Amino acid sequence: MQSAQPTGPGTEWWRNAVIYQVYPRSFADADGDGTGDLAGVRARLPHLAELGVDALWFTPWYRSPQADGGYDVADYREIDPAFGTLADAEALIADALALGIRTIVDIVPNHISSQHSWFQEALAAAPGDPARERFWFHDGKGEDGAQIPTGWTSSFGGQTWTRTAAPDGAPGQWYLHMFTPEQPDLNWNHPDVAAEHEAVLRFWYDRGVAGVRIDSASMLAKDPELPEVGEDHGPGAHPHNDRDEVHDVYRRWRKIADSYEEPRLLVGEVWLADNDRFVRYLRDDEMHMAFNFDFMTRPWDAESLAASIRDTLDSHAGVSAPPSWVLSNHDVTRPVTRYGREDSSFSFAAKRFGTPTDLGLGARRARAAALLTAALPGVLYIYQGDELGLPEVEDFPEGVREDPMHFRSGGVDPGRDGCRVPLPWTAEGPTAGFNSGGAATWLPQPEGWGAYAAEAQADDPDSFLTLYRRAIRLRRSEPALRGDAFAWTDTEPGVLAFRRGEDLTCVVNFADAPAALPDHTEVLLASAPLDGVLLPSDTAVWLRT
Repeated sequence: MQSAQPTGPGTEWWRNAVIYQVYPRSFADADGDGTGDLAGVRARLPHLAELGVDALWFTPWYRSPQADGGYDVADYREIDPAFGTLADAEALIADALALGIRTIVDIVPNHISSQHSWFQEALAAAPGDPARERFWFHDGKGEDGAQIPTGWTSSFGGQTWTRTAAPDGAPGQWYLHMFTPEQPDLNWNHPDVAAEHEAVLRFWYDRGVAGVRIDSASMLAKDPELPEVGEDHGPGAHPHNDRDEVHDVYRRWRKIADSYEEPRLLVGEVWLADNDRFVRYLRDDEMHMAFNFDFMTRPWDAESLAASIRDTLDSHAGVSAPPSWVLSNHDVTRPVTRYGREDSSFSFAAKRFGTPTDLGLGARRARAAALLTAALPGVLYIYQGDELGLPEVEDFPEGVREDPMHFRSGGVDPGRDGCRVPLPWTAEGPTAGFNSGGAATWLPQPEGWGAYAAEAQADDPDSFLTLYRRAIRLRRSEPALRGDAFAWTDTEPGVLAFRRGEDLTCVVNFADAPAALPDHTEVLLASAPLDGVLLPSDTAVWLRT
């Protein structure tokens, strides 16, 4: 297969790419069963080409019981039947590449599904059997082993150990799962685990995949002594996160990625507050880039976002990896809803039912945020539906939620289903064009969802979709936006402004009152109509200066 873009060892197409995240279950449904599939994505490739994206990142499309949205992988070499077949995936990769769009797939190395053949073999084996050594099986504490081995807390809330039972029903060992019990953690000290994942990388790279996104990338290594969190072991010695030995894994992966004629990409999901620890994953022999969660979770505030931008650029200055910028993903409250709240930051702990939001204000800020992120140097990620200005869906009927975060919180946390509702493609129809047969979508779409449809926005000069298309087009055509040059410019309080290259300036007004625009010769793009020489509140503009 030949890419529509330059290839070869010297090509670093990803350095200022626009990468679009596809959650396959909710993107488009070709077979009419209410669940999105790969054929649905193939049919909608023209939308993505018109948007102007360089690559698609797919959340897991592998065979899975879907206990956690596909992040419980039962077989990396099979496509989940709900999404299609391996042949469908290969055809999608090829069709996208013919349009100049590369493919990135998700790899989940910390854990697998409890239905994976390895774990089923381990459950059937006796304590001490080699089959259990690929996981973290451990005797419980106390005389009868009834106490959990550690008090480690799950990323989804609750404990991280589940007790097994012997064939006769007698209680047995415990196994570790940093997420749900259906996602047992792998033991990366075992050679089978490393060898299998390296083989999986080659399996997908050989099928034309341009890169992998690595889920929970800092969590693979565990301290076999199982100390409690909080015990002082020094930097790089946390019991189960960001341990120094995890970097050996990614050095091996980088060698595999670099062995291809067009080197493949490694993208890390690395949630770390310490920038010095974060950039260790971005050394020349490890990952090519990692997600910028600090920026994504900041409130709509000039000082806070400016501080995040400074920290991000400063931390990346010492490595060759480009920074990345993203406003949301399949785990995070959509910007239109989040930015309309009194507390517009994001954290899983703070996300609760009944939080008021002003969707009009949120939409205005989300449009400005889109121009802010698109103007920054580095890689731009877009989560599906953000280009349509979709809000978070928060009023599901009773009994339809599926996210384990909701259930493990005892129903207090609404979970992540609200940003995963199937996309609207047409203004009319029972599923707003998500499928043609009208079968109920796996998560219900709210009333009026068709008003956000891609079809309804395509020819509207003031729509979210038009704004995103214009911004991406300018990112490609403006030399200043393709380079790394960046410089802050002086502004009044509540206004953030920076120059890209010699003649392009981005200005964002976070203040309550209009702000004066700097001298300029041309308005390239604005997130809302300007008031003469004034920039309205919660508005961003790109200027030729």
